Parts: sequence; C-alpha cells; structure tokens
Amino acid sequence: MLAPRSRGREAPAMNEPLRWHVRPQLRDPLLVLSFEGWNDAGESATTAARYLAEQIGAAPLAEIDPELFFDFSVRRPTVTIEDGVVTDFAWPLSRFLYAATDEAHEVVIGIAIDLHLRWRLFADQILALVDQLQVRRTVMLGAYLADVLYSRPVGITAVASDAALLERHGLEATRYEGPTGVIGMLGHLLRERGVEMLALWAGLPHYIHVAPNARGALALLQRAEPILDVKLDLDPLRAAARDCEQNMSKIVSGDAELAEYVRELKRREFAQ
Repeated sequence: MLAPRSRGREAPAMNEPLRWHVRPQLRDPLLVLSFEGWNDAGESATTAARYLAEQIGAAPLAEIDPELFFDFSVRRPTVTIEDGVVTDFAWPLSRFLYAATDEAHEVVIGIAIDLHLRWRLFADQILALVDQLQVRRTVMLGAYLADVLYSRPVGITAVASDAALLERHGLEATRYEGPTGVIGMLGHLLRERGVEMLALWAGLPHYIHVAPNARGALALLQRAEPILDVKLDLDPLRAAARDCEQNMSKIVSGDAELAEYVRELKRREFAQ
C-alpha cells in the first residue's frame, strides 16, 4: 500500500522535540501507538506495531527527539562497528510512520519508548501530532505479565474512552488501580480531549520470558485488525507464534520447579 501524498520534506524546527519528515494530507487517520519498556511485556506490543507497519507499507512521518525525555545512562544509544569502523549510530527515537489502507482511510503508527523524564512535555508532542493530523481515533497496544497458562490462547482485555466502544468491538473490559505507564497517561489525556481511544492489552505468563513473544503480538493484531479496518497477512506471525509456544514448552519441560508451577496454575483453573 502506498503512503498518501505529502507536501515534501520539512527541515526540523530547532528546539521542537516533534520533528516532521513530511506533512501529508490525510483524510481520516487512525493513530496506533505502542511503547517499548514497561508497557511491552515480551516486546509483544512493539512487535505487533512493526508487523502492522511492514504489512501496510508505512513510510516515515515524524519522530520525537529523545534529548529531553531520556536518561542516556539508563537507555543508551547504540553503535555498530564493522572491521574497526563505526558504520552506524542510533539514538532511542520515538518514530511515527503512515500509510493509506484504502481510498478514504489512513493509519499512523507510533513505535515509541517508555520515557524517563518530562512526561507531560512528551504528551504535548503526541497531542500536537494528534491535533495537526486531525486524528479522531486512537488504538494503543500494550502487554503485561500475569498468572496465565502459557499454552492457553493469549487473553486480550481493553480500556476505552467510552464503554460503548468496548461493547461495539466485543472487547472484555478490565479493572485496575495502581501505577501506570505512558499508555495510561495518554489514554486519560486523549479522553479529556474528546479523541476516541481504545487500549488493547495482552496478558502473558510472568514465569517465562520469551522476547519477542509472537503469541502476544498475534493476539493483539487479531483483535486490532477489524478495529483498524485493515486486511493483514498474519500467517508468518502465526508460524512465529507456534515456534514461540514450542520454545516455551521446552523451557517448562526442562525445569521441574517451573513445570510444577504450571501444573498448579492448571489446578487453579480447573477449580474455578
């Protein structure tokens, strides 16, 4: 799929964290957001967002300069050295891409990073992008760790700006009170702004760390696909999800204590 027409590349304005590559003329964009880190168990959410971007042929749109938002001693930039020569250097950027899915609909995809500093200023950059693109609908992708059986289908729960959205899409509502990440902050601010918001959350087993967890990514995209009104080829992701489950089975079968914990989870499930 081709990206919509743009007005050409713009030089970034100095001291503005939100820097545009192009200023496209979008008609009814839907914004998808994912964040590495605290909101991204098993890297499922960002894996789903990258897969979506690849499937729809998304092109660079904008980025947020990381200078004000990260402690680089915690989240360090990366360097590539080949044969003693530095060939690449990358800052931890929050990137936005875009593509048209049909004649009257576009998707903007944000693949960002859970930040360390200046949350409200970062939120201002997201809201500026929402305002300038005239975004009316957002879908955020997240994943969390839970007491769930690794061999069961990945459960998806949701948070919305309006309970009617959950009913419309047949989504299971969740209840929670406690610490939150950038998704929780943005969900609150988007709702206050009158922007339709859905946050989809995949529940993954806390006792097995597999990253990227393709099972979580697949579950998120299966739920997101009809909401975004896109048609995706999920077969490669299904194959990766099967490999992921087989890998987890090997980990469990090779650890007696872990295997007993899984049996206990099954007993609890049966008793309910």
